[in-house]
Amino acid sequence: MLKTLTVMLIAITAGAVGDIFLTQGMKGGGDLSTMTFRQITATAIDALTNWRLVLGTALQAVYFGLWLAVLSWEDLSVALPLQALSYLVVAFLAQCYLGENVTGIRWTGICLICIGVALVTRSSVVQ
Repeated sequence: MLKTLTVMLIAITAGAVGDIFLTQGMKGGGDLSTMTFRQITATAIDALTNWRLVLGTALQAVYFGLWLAVLSWEDLSVALPLQALSYLVVAFLAQCYLGENVTGIRWTGICLICIGVALVTRSSVVQ
């Protein structure tokens, strides 16, 4: 279980940091929902050379590779709930690096999710 937890924490961190870079890269390009097709096409082409988007995509690939590795040895019913820890990491990073307002009620919900993850993890150790 320690191997699973360690690899999942690395994967979750890579994925969360990747999400931060992807968000920063996309926010810099403007709101796609208000763009014309030509503007969206230009934005997509620009995205190929945006270092934040490239790095974010690479970190998401690291996350995915580690996730596949975990699935090769761990039960899905244990591994999948561990992914929920990403809510905690993403909220913390979004607050610190994106300046997002994470309210108390949102933190409470995230903590409840983490308690559920701890219960699932504990149930796999007890067996």
